Amino acid sequence: MSRYLVGIDLGTTHTLVACADTLAATPEIELFALEQLVAPGEVAARPLLASMRYHPAAGELNAADLGLPWAAWDGSAVIGELARELGAKVPGRLVTSAKSWLSHPGVDRTAPILPWGADASVARISPLDASASYLAYVRAAWDYHHPQAPLAAQEIVLTLPASFDEGARLLTVEAARRAGLPQVRLLEEPQAACYDWTARHAEQLVAALADVHLLLVVDVGGGTTDLTLIRVEHDDDAPRLTRVAVGEHLMLGGDNMDLMLAHVAERRLLADGERLGAGQLAQLIQQCRNAKERLLAAEAPEAARVTLLGGGSRLIGAARSVSFSRDEVREWLVEGFLPVCAADDRPSGRRAALVEFGLPYAADAAITRHIAAFLGRHQVAARAALGDAADDGLALPDGLLLNGGVFHAHALSARLLDVLAQWRGGEPPRRLANADPDLAVARGAVAAALARRGTGVRIGGGSARSYCLLLDAEGEQRQAVCVLPRGSEEGQELALAGRSFRLRLGEPVHFSLVASAEDQPRAAGELLVPDIALYSPLPPVATVLDGHGEAQVQLVASLSTVGTLALACAELGGAERRWNLEFQLRGEGAEALPAQAQHPRFDEAADRILRFYGGRAKDVNPKEIKSLRADLEKLLGAREHWDTPLLRELGGVLWEGARRRRRSADHERLWCSLIGYALRPGFGHALDDWRVAQLWTLFPQGVQYAGDAQVVAEWWTLWRRVAGGLGEAAQCALLDAIEPDLPALAKGSKAKPGTDDRIRLAGALERVPAARKVAVGETLLARLGHKGESNQTWWALGRLGARVPFHGSAHAVVPVEVAERWCAAALAVDWKAAPPAALAATLLARLSGDRARDIDAGLRAQVAEQLRATKQPENWARLVEAVVELDEADRKRVFGEALPPGLRLAD
Repeated sequence: MSRYLVGIDLGTTHTLVACADTLAATPEIELFALEQLVAPGEVAARPLLASMRYHPAAGELNAADLGLPWAAWDGSAVIGELARELGAKVPGRLVTSAKSWLSHPGVDRTAPILPWGADASVARISPLDASASYLAYVRAAWDYHHPQAPLAAQEIVLTLPASFDEGARLLTVEAARRAGLPQVRLLEEPQAACYDWTARHAEQLVAALADVHLLLVVDVGGGTTDLTLIRVEHDDDAPRLTRVAVGEHLMLGGDNMDLMLAHVAERRLLADGERLGAGQLAQLIQQCRNAKERLLAAEAPEAARVTLLGGGSRLIGAARSVSFSRDEVREWLVEGFLPVCAADDRPSGRRAALVEFGLPYAADAAITRHIAAFLGRHQVAARAALGDAADDGLALPDGLLLNGGVFHAHALSARLLDVLAQWRGGEPPRRLANADPDLAVARGAVAAALARRGTGVRIGGGSARSYCLLLDAEGEQRQAVCVLPRGSEEGQELALAGRSFRLRLGEPVHFSLVASAEDQPRAAGELLVPDIALYSPLPPVATVLDGHGEAQVQLVASLSTVGTLALACAELGGAERRWNLEFQLRGEGAEALPAQAQHPRFDEAADRILRFYGGRAKDVNPKEIKSLRADLEKLLGAREHWDTPLLRELGGVLWEGARRRRRSADHERLWCSLIGYALRPGFGHALDDWRVAQLWTLFPQGVQYAGDAQVVAEWWTLWRRVAGGLGEAAQCALLDAIEPDLPALAKGSKAKPGTDDRIRLAGALERVPAARKVAVGETLLARLGHKGESNQTWWALGRLGARVPFHGSAHAVVPVEVAERWCAAALAVDWKAAPPAALAATLLARLSGDRARDIDAGLRAQVAEQLRATKQPENWARLVEAVVELDEADRKRVFGEALPPGLRLAD
């Protein structure tokens, strides 16, 4: 039993800490003021620590002015209030919204990508390590004041959005571990806000909740809008509270409001057609955040000024300012984020205009419409809670708790209350007063810890979601079995009774799981056909189980102590072996698909492959192998129709014969061609990472028949096809191998066999660092200046400079100025003579919605105009003018050939 109970609100904008001393006769919840730099040389203790890091330039700051009571400044970053102030003055050096990045599965959250869009000279950090740095700061500050009770030895409750998925939850736990806090308990932020309210009203709780049966908690933080329903049941002694529903993940909050104000300021500050760079916009957003907080405060000034500073020696002289009035800002935020709508209105599905800095903000900024959709999805739970009080129409909550700093503004809270009253026929729900919406989550985390020890009311509810295992497809419908129902309590193990798996140990196993906060109650072991619109895929569970032979196992699921799904395979038949399964948190969001029914003639096809690549293939006519591809098509149909599961099974058979590809040049040529085709694009299907990792072990061996031009060409084509499944190190190794052969040859020199294939491979290496992409791109651009250069070099240049990578992370794209120069070069050539140059221009000018990546609007307009004038595919001009996804034909063009049928990739 630790002395202190500590609650940490690791927020998008601020981090707060609260605590209670259990040795006190009556433990009181108090805020722990965090000492931080508020100006150079000035340290002050404040309850709110800005969740921001400022990365200074060398020599920019005086180390003597930046020490903290517990440590001298190490020169890497400034954290807290001073970081916030510096970031408002200097563009491109402030790390913000790390928590939002931590929940973004479309990037590698462990890679150093922040500050987003910063200059190459600025030090970067990963979202995971940035989050860990704020927690480490908290630990250092606490330990300085409590040397006899270090933070790591206390009971810590760390809060996070209820909508965080398994990946974001596990990364939050990992951030705490990296900060030196190996034992934390996670708590959903809306529950924490409710715990704080119940603790504050403990003496009169029965009366305070007398008329409330269904409580809606709306928590609008810096990065997310979090929605929760809590059922209130009334007993004689005390009400019982149970969380019955949580909303989907909405990246919608104060950051969106700041961004909207920044866009208004940008239009007022600049002339028509002018646009700020990514670093300047980040600086302006910080200024707008400061202005918003001042104008939403209880005693707000009538106006606030936002100043965009110049650069270099004209830092002051080039400064430009604009003022926002209190009334106009409040009106913009009310109408933009809490518009009046009907209870049956739903959020717009189109992509929003407010797309910046690579984050997938909610498509519709109207919080009221998201609340309407949330309540509409959970009518079963609402009616069960309201009982006889439920109307014949929509069952709506009769209690409301608002949390988050934005609700300091009376206009915002009043509008939401008015909308809910309108839905309820004019009667507003009872609002539970929350005097400190900034502080409630940290305080509530401590209240939850006290409730676990018997002091205060506990909020029940268990797992917020139902978790289901996808089964093999049968016909058109994909079935699933529930492994952990919504409401399952922490530590309660549920075995998947009646279903067992025979697993081969030492070989890969894969489980495709989905989660849903749907209203429909489920039971463990229940079979269902999941509605894809209501279920979201979890990170894949794929591993190789230790051991040899086979084991008959049963799947066991439970809710872990940190609120995540825990899975294990338990051996049946009296044995005690058990294998824990872990989610894979890296990747670009490709869906993990369940196994499909095997092709009826697959065994014949496998035998045909093993005739040439099997261990007993001795009496085979060497010329016979040349017909292998045609033989497989006779058995399986035209190869362009081979679906992904079939291709991966064929890849497995080919891998068995990898060593026998050396039997002849034809053996190696066909083997490289077939396995590359079977495993393309190297990701997107269950266990692709494992398959490609196996394949990569062959690269150091090199091509065996290096003197055969066709073999060499297929060797490099193989690696181009599977490049998407290779990490940065492997892609860099490929580039090391081919880079010497990429420059244009002197007149009269003869190119090496497979040079064109090396060039195309270079274009597919999207994970190499941006600097290396630039160098290769310049080499290719020089080649294009020579008469007779292959048009496919344009394709490779377009892939290298693409604004929206096919498989790589957006943080590794080439700088905007480089892409603009390459795009101008593509515009200057005759697209009839060099058709791939049009595709290259499209990829280089494609609109991502992220100004850190997008090229100049005027240049994009030129590309769109030329695309239409030369009658290129209509979708290409739309890709340049709006944020839209690739269609199937364009995916084929970008990848360089058709993708496997049935493969689902995130764009």
